[in-house]
Amino acid sequence: MKKILIADSLDKEALEQLKAVPGFDVIVKTGMDEATLVNTIPTYNAIVVRSATKVTRKVIDAAAGLEMIVRAGIGLDNVDAAAAKEKGIKVANTPAATTISVAELTFGLMLSAVRQLGRANLSMKQHKWEKKVMSGTELYGKTLGIVGAGRIGLAVAERALAFGMKVLAYDVIKIETKLNVKQVPLDELLAQADIITLHIPKQPKYIIGRDEVQKMKNGVIIINAARGGVVDEKALLEALNSGKVRAAAFDVYEKEPPEDFSFIDHPNVIALPHIGAAAEEGQKRAGFEVVRILKEKLG
Repeated sequence: MKKILIADSLDKEALEQLKAVPGFDVIVKTGMDEATLVNTIPTYNAIVVRSATKVTRKVIDAAAGLEMIVRAGIGLDNVDAAAAKEKGIKVANTPAATTISVAELTFGLMLSAVRQLGRANLSMKQHKWEKKVMSGTELYGKTLGIVGAGRIGLAVAERALAFGMKVLAYDVIKIETKLNVKQVPLDELLAQADIITLHIPKQPKYIIGRDEVQKMKNGVIIINAARGGVVDEKALLEALNSGKVRAAAFDVYEKEPPEDFSFIDHPNVIALPHIGAAAEEGQKRAGFEVVRILKEKLG
């Protein structure tokens, strides 16, 4: 019997399917901090997480019989993959499952930023009628710069083209797509884009810092639904205050949950609590992909 720990919420149908697999003993225990997880993990053969639970080196060192770590989501930022590899523990994720969810949210952020939807909504809830100050711009005809043209970046590009936008993309590898997307160096993208959206893994340093901001058009809009830490939030706040950057719309942050809200509190910032993948359909796909991975690798 293989004991599987579900440490973060999983789609209900997928969970029931996992529980029905012969030879699997599935236990759900969510909301654990590192210390609790260290004490819990020794008897388990596999652990499933989303983004809340951190599978650190301490947790992995305490895992006596752990064979597999599965993240129901994109990336492995909350899993110490190097420590897992040292102990021969398999690590997997579900990179394609929430592509549409994140791409659609990115477009929602984009529309909200150009039309001040968040600010207008808040104003109405304060019983104000500020129609004259809520002007915006269209997306049609604007240049979108996509930093990172993987699954999600190209899904955003497809939607942008449908809106009549011109799309530039930067990536460290050659972009393979039939879409009308022009691959350019990062500096060219920064100089030409009216809106910049990031879709890259966490980096060892900022990809958008003070120097990069200065290369951008005046009045640029920046969207980040990728990973916290790829944009220097202090530099971006300075650019928002100076007017260099017209608006920013973020779903991810350098520190989650944030401790310093000075960037988030800026009136031209739309801020969401890291909900890019939190669509029912995406979570269902991720859940069933977790079931497939565990049956294939652990069954």
